Amino acid sequence: MRISLLALGAGLVLASLPVASDAQRADNDILPKSVALMNQGQAAQAKGDLDAAIDAYESALAADPRNRSAIIALAQVARAQGLPGKAIGLYREALLLEPNDIAALAGQGEALADKGAIELAREKLADVQRLCKDKCPQVAALEKAIANGDTKRVVAAEAITPKPVVATVTPSQN
Repeated sequence: MRISLLALGAGLVLASLPVASDAQRADNDILPKSVALMNQGQAAQAKGDLDAAIDAYESALAADPRNRSAIIALAQVARAQGLPGKAIGLYREALLLEPNDIAALAGQGEALADKGAIELAREKLADVQRLCKDKCPQVAALEKAIANGDTKRVVAAEAITPKPVVATVTPSQN
């Protein structure tokens, strides 16, 4: 009887130990199902089928919520659809998983520039430059987005700036 109680007690202790969970897997240890769905999304996006790409990326995230690549891909699709606010939020989610993700930082900076938040975009540019010891392609893309955002802001400001009204006087005909 004593051995049975001991075995039962040991079984209860083993059952209470944590099992390998998502939190214990490495960041780069994304579940294979999620990776396969991510690849399907990339293929759909390459064909221009953004709806199928979104479905695949969202399924990849359902399979493994830590798949930063799927989050970043969804953010890129949001930007392509002209939804910079949504993209900014998705990039923020990716940055919560890895604060130094260069693709997420640069993408968020580009989306901020799209939205007109040029100063915040410049802050992201500084972060990307700090992380990229050498010049990396993300820096150039973000610099271009900021320059385009500055141009849009100037054009928009000119469009809303009131123009002086010049009264024209026509000589009266007698």
